[in-house]
Amino acid sequence: MPRATASSTTTSAGAALSALTAAGVGAHFAPEERVILAYPAAIAQDAALQGEHIMIRWSYDPDHPHQDRVRFEATAWIPGGRPNFHPLGTAYTTPVPRDLASEAGQCARAVAEWLSSPRPTAGAVLVAALAEYGIRADSDDVGMSYAVAFDPETPSWNVRAGFHLSVGDRDPSVDHVPASHTGWTVCVHDDQGEPIGDPLYVAGNGGLVDCVGDSAAAAAVIADYLSAPVSRHCDCYSQERYRRYHDRECNRYRRP
Repeated sequence: MPRATASSTTTSAGAALSALTAAGVGAHFAPEERVILAYPAAIAQDAALQGEHIMIRWSYDPDHPHQDRVRFEATAWIPGGRPNFHPLGTAYTTPVPRDLASEAGQCARAVAEWLSSPRPTAGAVLVAALAEYGIRADSDDVGMSYAVAFDPETPSWNVRAGFHLSVGDRDPSVDHVPASHTGWTVCVHDDQGEPIGDPLYVAGNGGLVDCVGDSAAAAAVIADYLSAPVSRHCDCYSQERYRRYHDRECNRYRRP
C-alpha cells in the first residue's frame, strides 16, 4: 500500500479516529508508524498492545492523486511475546477506493464488528437466511465457502461428494465481518466438484454489498432452485449413457 503524504496522513487520521469513536471503538494515532491502533473501548491506550488490536493504514488512490479517493486496510494482531506480534486476520480492506468520509466510516464499522464479542460473520448471516427455508449449509475446512446438498438428508461430511450448490464471497471468505461483505456467488457443482454452467446468483461488482439483503436474496434463489419442479431442469444427466456426456453449458438439470 503506497504511503500517504504528511498532509493526507493528518486529514485521514482525524477522519478515521472520529469514525472509530462514533463506532464505540478505542483508538489512537501512532505518529512514528503513521498508523492508527484500534482496540476495545474499555482498554486503556497504554495497554492497547497487550491484547488483540487492529492496525489501520490508508493511502490515496495513486491513479487519481487529486481526487478524494482513499483506501483503508485494517489488520488484526495479537501479542506473541515482545517484541513479536502475530496476525489474526484482515478486518477490512477497501475493495474500491471512495471518498474519505465514506471509507473511514465503513472501516470503523468493520473494526467495531471485528472487536465485538461474539464476532459477527457474513457466513452466519447467510446461514440464518437459509435456515428460514429449512436449508442447511456446510462450510469447508478453511472458511472459504459453503456447500448446500441437493438431498437434505446428505450428511455434512459427504455434501461435496455429490451434486451440490456452493456459496462464496468475492473475498473469498465466509468468516469476514458483515461490514466487509462484497457479495455472494452461488454456483452448481457436479459430483466431481466441477462447476456446471453459469452461476445461479452473483451479487455486486467488486464493491461493498449489504450483507443482510444479499444473504436474503441468495437464500431465496437457492430455495427456489432446490424446490423447482423437474420440468424446470433439463434431463441431461438422466440421459447419460456410455460415451454420452452432460452438456457442461447447461445450468438447469435433473437432480441425479
